[in-house]
Amino acid sequence: MKNTGPQFSFPNGAPIYQNGAKQNECTFIILGATGDLAKRKLLPAMYDLIAHDRLEKFVIIGAAIEHTTIEHILDGAREFVVGAIDEKVWQHIKERSYYQPVNFNEPKDFTRLYELVDSLEIKHTLKGNRLAYLATASSYFCNLTQQLVASKIIKKSIATDDLWHRIVYEKPFGYDAQSAHEINACIKSCIDESQAYRIDHYLTKELVSNIALIRFTNIIFEPLWNNRYIDNVQIILSETVGVENRGAYYDAYGALRDVVQNHMLEVMALIGMEAPEKLTGEFIRDARAKTLQRIQVIDAVMGQYEGYLNEKSVRPQSTTETFAALFLRINNPRWAGVPFYLKTGKALDKKETVIHIKFKQVDCLLTKNCPTDSNYLTIRLAPDESFILTLNAKKPGLSQEIVPVSMEYSHSCIVGQVNLSAYEILLEEIMRGEQSVSVRFDEIESAWRIIDTIKEEKIPVQLYAQGSKGPEVAEQFAKKHGMRWRS
Repeated sequence: MKNTGPQFSFPNGAPIYQNGAKQNECTFIILGATGDLAKRKLLPAMYDLIAHDRLEKFVIIGAAIEHTTIEHILDGAREFVVGAIDEKVWQHIKERSYYQPVNFNEPKDFTRLYELVDSLEIKHTLKGNRLAYLATASSYFCNLTQQLVASKIIKKSIATDDLWHRIVYEKPFGYDAQSAHEINACIKSCIDESQAYRIDHYLTKELVSNIALIRFTNIIFEPLWNNRYIDNVQIILSETVGVENRGAYYDAYGALRDVVQNHMLEVMALIGMEAPEKLTGEFIRDARAKTLQRIQVIDAVMGQYEGYLNEKSVRPQSTTETFAALFLRINNPRWAGVPFYLKTGKALDKKETVIHIKFKQVDCLLTKNCPTDSNYLTIRLAPDESFILTLNAKKPGLSQEIVPVSMEYSHSCIVGQVNLSAYEILLEEIMRGEQSVSVRFDEIESAWRIIDTIKEEKIPVQLYAQGSKGPEVAEQFAKKHGMRWRS
């Protein structure tokens, strides 16, 4: 049979289906319901799902060690809902939301939580599709998985046409390769891999999910997506703010563990992966995993913004990096010799998340005024989502000057665009059973091994001024490797 290339699936925005059966109901169990993640992201996303008629029947059950009420939790989440709140929808959510205090180390509390889940599913005539979201630190993941399974809140290998149980683990997943491996081993002893969703909400951002589609559905890109035509790739994630109220967490992780491992390596894997058989589920995860296994660290520099040591809950003599610039390669025939430059930092001069793919220059056939720069494909994720293709063209008029011109596709210009939040898409995809939004255990461990390799070098951190482009070593890094950061 003739190979016609990868087959495509377009999950975002589709009805909630799994194995052909409509999945229009779910029992949401949020462990860590009193934390910031539930308040700022999960509950507002659940509101969006329900307000957009993307979920019909549901129950929300919050659980945490604190003694509080669901009304207090919902009141805290209300301000993070984007746009005007439909009071009828909000009231509907309040009527189907519950809270129960749970000591994560007490089996009896999980038995009582099971009894609550079971009684509420009967009360609201739900079949029993369950999504347990662990909005906690990864140090709780093993214990919580064991407790959920032991109490029968989550049953192993439930997956029929109209019934499923799943557990969601919010990244960062572990602290290094060893801790990630131990957590994965624990999870695999309790539930099937198909039930585990180690999520990276970056993978649900509209343009990130479009990277593979742009590449594999456009004949002008895929034949050029290799070391013969691409000069280098830059992935930049910069922020203007410091650590704000996350000092204790951030000081334990730093830029490498919090951002590079957590988001940037997955984006790099999407850009660098070979063509999967299908752009969905295990096919994408297989391709990403193979790419991560081939990533090689060439060089790295680190920085820390001035005043970081004065931030709340930061250790007085901390050497945690708030800036990192990396030179990586993918060690395979497609990408041999192509540099991948990653840069991230806090308290920098601009906020942006962007990918620049620089193509090689052609041999100039002009007698003068040859173009000075290459073609670029820029994928901007923030602040304005867009694809920009930069070409060389003659400047209008009598001049023979060659100037860069940009062809831009902007999401904000689409009339009638439905603006779905990353977590709204994420929750819907998990209910659908779409595993491409989940990072598989081998992807996690490969990404951590890359970070561990860098950490083992004990690279000194260099101070940089807040609001600057980063430490001076970042510019020295660029000169050393004959590149320039594209702005």
